[in-house]
Amino acid sequence: MYTKIIDFSKYSSIKIGQPTEVLMIEKGDTIPTDRYLIGGANNLLISPAPPPLMMLSKDFAYIKEEDSFLQIGAAMPTGRIVSYTKKHDIGGFEFCAKLPGTLGGMVAMNAGVKAYEIFNILHSIQVDGKWVEKAEIEYGYRFAKLGGIVTAVRFKVQNGFDPMLLENLAKLRSNQPKDPSAGSAFKNPPKDSAGRLIEAVGLKGYRLGGMAWSEAHANFLVNKDNGTYQEALELLTLAKKRVFDMFGVRLQEEIKLL
Repeated sequence: MYTKIIDFSKYSSIKIGQPTEVLMIEKGDTIPTDRYLIGGANNLLISPAPPPLMMLSKDFAYIKEEDSFLQIGAAMPTGRIVSYTKKHDIGGFEFCAKLPGTLGGMVAMNAGVKAYEIFNILHSIQVDGKWVEKAEIEYGYRFAKLGGIVTAVRFKVQNGFDPMLLENLAKLRSNQPKDPSAGSAFKNPPKDSAGRLIEAVGLKGYRLGGMAWSEAHANFLVNKDNGTYQEALELLTLAKKRVFDMFGVRLQEEIKLL
């Protein structure tokens, strides 16, 4: 293992943060238990004083086929997974095309698009070096209780990559803002939409300093002009308060605050 300085104002998708020392984990290393594991930083909001951080190195960015399984390292970017499965005519991964980040991050939050979620297609997960089948893991909408660090995931190979599905799923995400963001800020409440609620309380397009609730999609917190962690935090707090006061609904962050 080794340390690396990562400037989160450039590395994170929301473009907030500062140069921070991150421990890089290599194959064969004993993974520390006192650090927070990050991936592509696509759903992270880094504070001025984050906890100790670590990241899986390129050793964990691989794809290999064994018997009827596709094994993918947790550090593998989703874009490369889609490219591989398209090239080898493997189906089931089409929805990953518009989900940025790494496989490990997708598994940790059971990421997906509409009815398509990563837990729908995976077979087993390597957690702290041991393979655990999906049936043994508690998971649901945007959460998974993994109990350790994911280093690899196995999928049953299903032939038949679907270009039409890929195109249709891409269209579902065409309303997402172009400004830097960390994806959906809040989870959708049961039978409702966080974006609808935020818009209903008058916050769509609302700006505070360099941060704003997007005019394109109200559930996206966007960095308009050198936004800060404090500005983002205040907007998250404001949205939760207004939605609860008006609808009695407690919004839960999908974005991770560190």
